Amino acid sequence: MRILALDVGDKRIGVAISDELGISAHSLMTINRSDIRKETREIIELITDYNVEEMIVGMPVMMDGSMGIQGEKVSRFVDELKKEINIPIKFVDERLSTRLVERTLIDADISRGKRKKIIDKLSAVVILQDYMSSRSR
Repeated sequence: MRILALDVGDKRIGVAISDELGISAHSLMTINRSDIRKETREIIELITDYNVEEMIVGMPVMMDGSMGIQGEKVSRFVDELKKEINIPIKFVDERLSTRLVERTLIDADISRGKRKKIIDKLSAVVILQDYMSSRSR
């Protein structure tokens, strides 16, 4: 069973996929945001191509646990996806995933330009790996 993970931002959507055993997460791609219909088609294509049975979406929860403006945007995006996709979609707390990835890339001396290109899909990897690890416990 493969799991697809999305890290939905205003400009880009980071995408990660699990291996077939649901043990490890791999970065897949970044979808540039422009049109919800185009983005949905790309996600449906990935679900079909990789035989995805479950989707995880990072929910940007505020530090106090409440949902802020970005969380509302992600929720609306997922509501639109649910109109076209009939696999389970679960939200997971992604509160610190992007900061963790950014700090790791900075520590690795990756340039700002290169970080921008990969941070979203690596954040999706962290979200998915955390989810799979929590399921195995």
